[in-house]
Amino acid sequence: MIDYKFVKKPIVVEAFQMTKERRWDNSEWPNWLNKAWQLRVGEMGGVWCIDGSEQLFCGTLEGNVAISFNDFIIQGIQGEIYPCKPDIFENTYEGVKE
Repeated sequence: MIDYKFVKKPIVVEAFQMTKERRWDNSEWPNWLNKAWQLRVGEMGGVWCIDGSEQLFCGTLEGNVAISFNDFIIQGIQGEIYPCKPDIFENTYEGVKE
């Protein structure tokens, strides 16, 4: 018998919600996001702005993607970085107690 329905395996990712205030004050940024900021513009896994603007972008497996304010920036299980809209994030992820 062929399976047609699957359940996503539970995985733990790290995420950070990028607000307008956090855009300019990186004191709360996690280490992995600070490291991504140090990569070259356009590099996969990097986060950058162009000419000091407030608009952020990240290099994903699918290409360069804009990050909107209040999007969550996720670091996946292989170190990849990608944005996620807040409503999708809330429906997909829940907090993990450490």
